[in-house]
Amino acid sequence: MSEFTAWVQGCQSRMEAVLAEVLPPVHIAPQRLHEAMRYAVLGGGKRVRPLLAFAAGEVTGASPERVQFAAAAVELIHAYSLVHDDMPAMDDDALRRGKPTVHVEFDEATALLVGDALQSLAFDALAAQPLANDPAAQLKMVHLLAQAAGSRGMAGGQAIDLASVGKSLDLAELEFMHIHKTGALIRASVLLGAHCGSPDEATLAALDHYAKCIGLAFQVVDDVLDAEAPTATLGKTAGKDAAHNKPTYVSLLGAAEARAFAHSLRKDALDALVPLPRVQRLRELADFVVERTF
Repeated sequence: MSEFTAWVQGCQSRMEAVLAEVLPPVHIAPQRLHEAMRYAVLGGGKRVRPLLAFAAGEVTGASPERVQFAAAAVELIHAYSLVHDDMPAMDDDALRRGKPTVHVEFDEATALLVGDALQSLAFDALAAQPLANDPAAQLKMVHLLAQAAGSRGMAGGQAIDLASVGKSLDLAELEFMHIHKTGALIRASVLLGAHCGSPDEATLAALDHYAKCIGLAFQVVDDVLDAEAPTATLGKTAGKDAAHNKPTYVSLLGAAEARAFAHSLRKDALDALVPLPRVQRLRELADFVVERTF
């Protein structure tokens, strides 16, 4: 096992424990809602966003005990978005992380409430204890996550995505959509992790540029995998973008050129890290995002 793999597995195990602690226990009412919340969050996923938070925290000297709660906040937002995205009114998918989606396992009304509750819980996790060196920095963290999740971030990107079904987008329009839909929360992951330490403005600017490139590369690779990888490998329904006639980097560029674009974005991301200390994990995560097969 490589050192990077061991670090990833250690972070993933830490996050599973932290998320299990943050989520309400099943025996507390309303039990069915809490059961569904835990079903949606625990026991699956690559935890890429928490990994990015931990890696960015290393750059700014952040304590992992702080970063883990910022990472949990981002992961709860991500989980809520998947629950809602999978519902019949959105992507209408029956499989997520290799198991039935929340609305299939429970019901649509419960899935809707799960997303609502996870979003609220994310901000509770971010505000419940000191995570930054001063209150103003922690307030900035709350602001960052709110913007990343809202109409000028993830939710807005999803709205653009839904409005683009059956349409032809050019590269700039596709990039605008995914900078919001996928990239905003990845950018927040990096910046929240950094804010748990002692960042200066130059460091934050460099990390932000890295995160923007990696967030876009993540979506480009997702598009390629949706077109090429089987459902069993992905843990979610493969080929659904083409089936729903969605504009993607593959439909616009072709798979080979899309992969080349992802590699170009990785180079830009790595270039942004050059002046920063303790960036090994961020560099390795850039490779993981671009080279992954699931």
